[in-house]
Amino acid sequence: MSHWLIAGASRGIGLEAARQLAARGERVTASVRSAAGLAALKAAAPQANTLQFDVRDELAIRAAAEQVLDPIDVLIANAGAYGPQRQSSLDMDFEGALDLLSVNTLGPLRVVQAFLPLVKRSARPRIIMMTSRLGSMSLDGTSNVAYRVSKAGLNKIAQCLAADLKDDGVVVVAMHPGRVRTEMGGPNATLDVGDSVAGIIQIAESLTLADTRRYLDYRGEDIPW
Repeated sequence: MSHWLIAGASRGIGLEAARQLAARGERVTASVRSAAGLAALKAAAPQANTLQFDVRDELAIRAAAEQVLDPIDVLIANAGAYGPQRQSSLDMDFEGALDLLSVNTLGPLRVVQAFLPLVKRSARPRIIMMTSRLGSMSLDGTSNVAYRVSKAGLNKIAQCLAADLKDDGVVVVAMHPGRVRTEMGGPNATLDVGDSVAGIIQIAESLTLADTRRYLDYRGEDIPW
């Protein structure tokens, strides 16, 4: 039985991950931002230990980390947002874009830094940074610029963490969950959330230090940075 921390588990991928892991008897600690998210998490994974914080709030994250006593085997930094309506290179909501960077790019790093002492105490520590294929610098397209930039930045953070933590034996990968039918992905997305999460969990369980710094999708296939 492993201890999993899921940051951002009020809906979508994070909520389903908490549900699947708790249902099979894993130890789950999961965070939400709001009371509504807490109710959804309790309904889906009543066995999970719960934390409440906003990934923009470093002090709240660190206070939450102090409530967790046991080593963390797998940290999934999942919290994220899609950003403002206006986010093209020709028409940008700059304040909205800056907030999105705080959530999608720096938010996961705040979580990792706060919980890293617990991760390092694991005999087999792994960190999953939930990103998107849209963050790949090799991908064409000009839609959703702020979102793309936020995920490209997160990918670079994943690379840096992998390098900085390799000597500590901590595996760090960037993970694209696929285009999933969630509130963020929309009803026309091609992938069921349960199938995506099952793949993510399977990959997380198989990771070794040889995999650190990889950019993967939920099937385990590499994506070009």
